[in-house]
Amino acid sequence: MVEKDFHHSCLTAVRVLRVSLVDELEGQVDSLVEFLVCREVFTRDDREEVLCQLGPRMRVRKVLDILECKGEEAARIFLNVKSHYQYSREADPPQSREYSKVKQKHKEVLRRRSESMLFYNTRHGEKIQFSEHYVNLLLVDGHQGLEKKRHEVLTFGQKRLCLQQKSAVHEKITPAELFLCAKAVRPVRKVLVSGVAGIGKTILVQKMLFDFGGNKDHLAFDFIIHMTFRDLNLIDKPTSLRELILRKNRHLAKELDNILANDNKLLIILDGFDEFRHYRSCDVDSFVTEPDEDAEVMEVIGSLMQGELLPNASVVLTSRPAAISYIPVGCIDRFVLIAGFSLAEVQDFFFRYFQDNTLADRMFSVVSANELMLTLCYIPAFCYIVCCILKESKDLCGGSPKTMTDIYVQYLVALLRSHTQARVETCLQDQKAGAIQQLSDTVLKLGRLAFKNLLEHQTLFYSSDQEVAALEGSSLVSAFLDKTIAEEPGFTEEVYSFAHLTIQEFFAAVYCAVTDHPLPDALERTSCPGDVSNSGHLDLFSRFLSGILSERNASFLSRQVGICCHKEKVNAYREKIIRELRVLCESGAHILNHLHCLFEQQDPSLALDVQPKMLRVNVSDETLSQMDYNAIKYFLNLTEGKISELDLTGTGISCDTLRDIQHILGRCESLWLGENNLDMEAVQVIADVLKESENIAYLGLGWTNISDDELLVLACAIGVKKKLQELWMEGNRLSYRGLLSLSDLIPDPLKNVVAIWNDLTDREPESMQTKGSITVNFTDDASWAEWQKWVFKRCEVSSNEKLLMVLHKVCNISTHHFEPQWTKTFYSQLSQLIKSRIESCTEEDMCKKLKKFDSILDL
Repeated sequence: MVEKDFHHSCLTAVRVLRVSLVDELEGQVDSLVEFLVCREVFTRDDREEVLCQLGPRMRVRKVLDILECKGEEAARIFLNVKSHYQYSREADPPQSREYSKVKQKHKEVLRRRSESMLFYNTRHGEKIQFSEHYVNLLLVDGHQGLEKKRHEVLTFGQKRLCLQQKSAVHEKITPAELFLCAKAVRPVRKVLVSGVAGIGKTILVQKMLFDFGGNKDHLAFDFIIHMTFRDLNLIDKPTSLRELILRKNRHLAKELDNILANDNKLLIILDGFDEFRHYRSCDVDSFVTEPDEDAEVMEVIGSLMQGELLPNASVVLTSRPAAISYIPVGCIDRFVLIAGFSLAEVQDFFFRYFQDNTLADRMFSVVSANELMLTLCYIPAFCYIVCCILKESKDLCGGSPKTMTDIYVQYLVALLRSHTQARVETCLQDQKAGAIQQLSDTVLKLGRLAFKNLLEHQTLFYSSDQEVAALEGSSLVSAFLDKTIAEEPGFTEEVYSFAHLTIQEFFAAVYCAVTDHPLPDALERTSCPGDVSNSGHLDLFSRFLSGILSERNASFLSRQVGICCHKEKVNAYREKIIRELRVLCESGAHILNHLHCLFEQQDPSLALDVQPKMLRVNVSDETLSQMDYNAIKYFLNLTEGKISELDLTGTGISCDTLRDIQHILGRCESLWLGENNLDMEAVQVIADVLKESENIAYLGLGWTNISDDELLVLACAIGVKKKLQELWMEGNRLSYRGLLSLSDLIPDPLKNVVAIWNDLTDREPESMQTKGSITVNFTDDASWAEWQKWVFKRCEVSSNEKLLMVLHKVCNISTHHFEPQWTKTFYSQLSQLIKSRIESCTEEDMCKKLKKFDSILDL
């Protein structure tokens, strides 16, 4: 009975508090209902039913009646929202008539500023209503890792799938809920919203401004101040928070003192932290505490973020994942990740874009049949690009895009046609050579701008830049560049950026492909993504370059845009990729980006020409997306015979993926699947491979969370073909009882079984003491030499985040582990590596974690 009362406590509380709730909420019932609809607790019909009631008190009673029918979960959300409203009301000071007047004026200004949505190729003067084209974004608690070693857009596919699955179980967040968190132990004041380029961070900000300006005051703020880091970049002299606010909000001047004094009712939105010129310097130790105090702009912003300035104000900060490590995250109360569109939202976007349900349905069917295009559509900016291609696809090449480059080449031509209203082929027929030359010249100028700034990690360009000035007067610029006006008192500057980061990378690749410019040196490091000096930011650029230098895309660009790749450069690139792939296959170095470059070429003869002496494919230590597996399968399906080694360690491989590449796994001599969470279903797939494969001799399943039950399945499978010689199972949940299932397989075929760092708490059976092939501690066996070399190499090329993960596994040691001579050398080397990382580390928290392992290994 007690348990039953507990589960119905929220609904019971609503009933008990009914009379007081009517008094308490009568002044806020309309905005409360809007919030409940937004949160999907109430339907639109529920809202209409409430609004039909005469008077606010009757409306509150109707809300409570509806909640009674909705059940416990609805009551819980209602009480959480109600407490937030109560807190806000208790904090509300009496408002003067002038204060209220300025408040309404500010809402009107924000409404006007946010009512139009700019699409990437919107022509000058063209307005598209935000309310007609906004599509809901999926927001969830959490953030991407603070240190990414791959291109963020390329890692997003797998992350998005995970988030979509979690969202079915965990609560999704609406924009109105950013400051409502039932799990929070303190009031939520500072919210960090992160997401990859094009995922909708700025659109989310526009949605908040649009709703606030439309008097949907469920955000419970009197004022919202919106600043972009693009604007802040123009400030090169000391300033104050007051000046920053008034730069674009002069109408607040008379009441600004009251607004700042009332900071608990103030929300400041800082959009685009990753675009801030000083983003590496915001973790300041020199603070500003007064709104009128002058300081460098990074000190003002840093003080605001850390709560030293306007401590009761709420702040929303948006950023791409690449810059999160420079944010003082200790001051953040809530991390929110934008996961883009769900499948339903993708479909909704198509309906809004094409404005014709029949046409939208047909186009969505086309995309659904193309795995690459559908995956990209979960990112809103990509969804727009795909729609743009489909709109013009009748007059473009007949084949469906197979690669990223295919999509962007068609996008380029689609936008050129959209803005010029004529294809280059038409120009050729009319012999308008001048028009063709002007078109190709503009594309190359855009490419030069993109290329130069990509190498310098720049995404913003100013009208004073030489490359931007060279584009002046071109009508095509607005098709690919977004322009904002940044204003300073007495000074105005135009700031440009490509509509999406990947568009800049594509144009940079076009420029590099069709000019005599050599490949940048930085490309040589992309084969080793663990390199501390490499952020992977040129990975997609190199893939675009490969795709553009393919014969089919080079020919298509020549026909459609009038730009030509030199035949010599195409041939030289083909020779280069064959040569490098051969070296990587023979050395076992990281190969993923080169496989993508090969995939972009879509030329089977290239893969056949690689012909390495030994085929070793290392794609370890990266969470792989479906696009990654497509590139891996493309290469391996074109090769024949035995695969010497396939390293899928720490890739997050799933059961479905294992089943998809099962035919490839059976060709492997050495197969490493460690550091992936493998359940019984996944283990069964591996067992099926062992039952059929004549090749697998070495299998790695360390730290895969397998237990005795999974081992029994594997033992039965190993006994079928009896080809497996070594089985590595470090760091799992095995017992001596489970290891007994391998007894009949030792020493033939199993010559070496490694089970160190397992749950060997049960008594070792006497029968096992004679099984010398089973290793539960370090020994002087020669196989450990390869193990230590492999582990140390991983540590050397890993980021600090990844290094900690490896250290947690291999530093679980005691005195008896050091009896073999090699262990002292290995752990001494590891200790020296940790010390060198500590010396170069700038993050205090990371240093503490590294020092912990340094003390463990202080031999």
